[in-house]
Amino acid sequence: MDKDPDAAKDVVRMTGQMGVPVLLIGTTKMVGFDKGRIDRLLGLKRS
Repeated sequence: MDKDPDAAKDVVRMTGQMGVPVLLIGTTKMVGFDKGRIDRLLGLKRS
């Protein structure tokens, strides 16, 4: 995002904040990394 100001604006417009990583899983927007939540959104079982 440092090298692409338009991408940074898109992230703020989409999430309301500046943070990385930004994930879009289905219609769910997620800022930050949360493996448990990602697994749930993808329908994966945790081992």
